Amino acid sequence: MRGVHTVVNDIRRKVFTEVARMSFEGGDYGETLRRLPHKIIPGEVARYRQNILVERAIVSERLRLAIGLPLRDLNEYAPTIDHLEDSVVAEKYYEPPLINIIPFACNACPPKQVRVSNMCQGCLAHPCREVCPKDAIKVVQGKSVIDQEKCIKCGKCVDQCPYNAIIKFERPCAEACGMDAISSDELGRAKIDYDKCVSCGMCLVNCPFGAIADKSQIFQMIQAIKRGDRVVAAVAPAFVTQFGENVSAAQMREAMLQVGFADVREVAVGADLCTIEEAKDFLEKVPDELPFLATSCCPSWSVMAKKLYPQFKDNISMALTPMVLTARLIKKEDPEARVVFIGPCAAKKLEASRRTIRSYVDFVLTFEEMQGVFDAKGVDPSKMPGDPENDFMRATGAGRGFAVTGGVAAAVKAAIKELDPEREVLVEHADGLRECRKMLAMAKAGKYNGYLLEGMGCPGGCVAGAGTITPVKKSTTAVAAYMQTSCSQSALESPVAQRLEELERLEDEAEVN
Repeated sequence: MRGVHTVVNDIRRKVFTEVARMSFEGGDYGETLRRLPHKIIPGEVARYRQNILVERAIVSERLRLAIGLPLRDLNEYAPTIDHLEDSVVAEKYYEPPLINIIPFACNACPPKQVRVSNMCQGCLAHPCREVCPKDAIKVVQGKSVIDQEKCIKCGKCVDQCPYNAIIKFERPCAEACGMDAISSDELGRAKIDYDKCVSCGMCLVNCPFGAIADKSQIFQMIQAIKRGDRVVAAVAPAFVTQFGENVSAAQMREAMLQVGFADVREVAVGADLCTIEEAKDFLEKVPDELPFLATSCCPSWSVMAKKLYPQFKDNISMALTPMVLTARLIKKEDPEARVVFIGPCAAKKLEASRRTIRSYVDFVLTFEEMQGVFDAKGVDPSKMPGDPENDFMRATGAGRGFAVTGGVAAAVKAAIKELDPEREVLVEHADGLRECRKMLAMAKAGKYNGYLLEGMGCPGGCVAGAGTITPVKKSTTAVAAYMQTSCSQSALESPVAQRLEELERLEDEAEVN
């Protein structure tokens, strides 16, 4: 379903746009929230659900999440604006849970099953029956029938049917969840185990019923702009193509200044610093102190690794993520600035809510949410003038490459080779949490001793994050072209490379305080 624009995308965009417009225009927020479901879902005839009242009720819950409020308790009547006063502040951080299932929007899809369809031809050979390891397939009146009590969902029958008449069926959100965090409640609806969930958002973008949504800080960020705060945008390198086919960094900067941002910076600069720090970590610690080193920039990957393999917590690099390093650069130069990270990732919202990070990163918005802000203000980045000399802070190709699978490892490996040309660097990378888990299982077995491991929670890397707009392949190609426009391809030649020690001292001071 990724890469296909659907009505689910349209509804999400309308919700983000209307929340942004409400925040910009002000007035009676409670009254506006009461009216918005009727504006977003107009008329009297349902177009998407069994009736229009359900459609509007679902939109009401989406609106609550989009202003940072929790879902309402279905067992207690509460108006849409319940606890609205808790969100009408510019200082509100994300509160767990970040990813939410709207119960009455869920289709209650059945859990994983293997089924025989009506395309079964009742063949004489019945290879499906012959390969079943649990004797779960019987032939009834010439047709194959699967005993679901015996079936272990191995899929061998699926592979052997000459007519492709047997299908392996799985709830899309559960299939997309690399943490196996989604099960069923007593009514068969999807339920998230938050002890397992790492907020990657893959369930969100793979639910065809649009029943899963995350919280947003659109409202709070705009409140900060309106009251005159210096809000500085830190934009992730995956932005290319997200807001228009050929939107340049200079056009993006101009569009964001028109929205009300005081300045715009490039997160790839922080990625350059992260590259240098991880390269030094590898040289110092592998293999004398650690058998392998894993990258730190993807929060879903690092949280997953520490949850499932706590014995490897020290193997995850202690380097700060590009988002945090960029935010620290900004705050060092302008202590009064409020930083908003704008990127592809839902999990960054969770990262920014940590106590040690929230003093640097004030807001996190996805590209999808930022598009809603542009729509609300009537700003089209593709129509902006753009002076190439008035670009973002310059980053290297290495830092910009963090946006795609393999990019982090490639950047760190190149830096290691520059620092120590004689050092052999073995690299392995995985994208998607299931593949990341397999990689760590191999590491546990000692297969990756001496390696640099890169983990990315989203299949395809950051360009495939839950907050992206553009298809993954298109974004990957665009990032590769963007890398070539960089001032240098080496992180060690970054204009801010010499400031890493300064930021590390800042971190030490923060820990002391």
